[in-house]
Amino acid sequence: MPETSDSCLYGERVHPAASSRRVLVVVPAFNEQSSVGSVVREIAGQARGVDILVIDDGSTDHTAGMARQAGAVVCQLPLNLGVGGAMRVGFRYAVEGGYDAVVQVDADGQHDPVHIPELLEALDGSDVVIGARFAGTGEYQVRGPRKWAMRFLAFVLSRLAHERLTDVTSGYRAANRRAMHIFAAHYPAEYLGDTVESLVIALRSGCTVTQVPVGMRARTAGMPSQNPLRSTIYLARAITALALALVRRWPVPRALERVE
Repeated sequence: MPETSDSCLYGERVHPAASSRRVLVVVPAFNEQSSVGSVVREIAGQARGVDILVIDDGSTDHTAGMARQAGAVVCQLPLNLGVGGAMRVGFRYAVEGGYDAVVQVDADGQHDPVHIPELLEALDGSDVVIGARFAGTGEYQVRGPRKWAMRFLAFVLSRLAHERLTDVTSGYRAANRRAMHIFAAHYPAEYLGDTVESLVIALRSGCTVTQVPVGMRARTAGMPSQNPLRSTIYLARAITALALALVRRWPVPRALERVE
């Protein structure tokens, strides 16, 4: 099985069962040995027929081995690129492999794979679908400056999308072939780039974005990083990230001319 970014892009493939849509579930993982195996097995059980690619983002533990043992294809990066960098590798793998859709699922167990079919179904009418935590399903809550930042970002991006979006920082999302080509070329690696800026890129490139309500779970391993100081910093950085995303320009990949 492929172990580096190059072999990940051009190496052996594991093909899903015959279906109308070839789906790749990409799981970016950094030091998630305690949870990645169960996440892979749960995805395989809840979304039969998909391929599962774990991007081991420079982990120093046994993340790669646990993911392989659970049945995933693993791409091992030589150093930590962050979620954005890892996902760009995943999107390039999907484009090279001829997949029709990509679903991003976190390796910490918070994203419930039971919602994957709902995300894919919503792709019939949209290019990018967000699994939204604040849309009437589940009991996930945030408070203080982090909540203010999320509401502000959701308000601005809802105006851009002409669609009510409540959770634009969610990493649980799906993309069709058009969005995949854009993200393979331009998926940002900066802070909040993998969530906020990627949506701005999609919208300004002509993609449509919508959401479906999902329930989020507590982490199965590790510790959350929120505290009042970090939440305040998050607010400031979120606004900065959005401002930069709105003024940047991204050329649409030529490959999109061949994407229906």
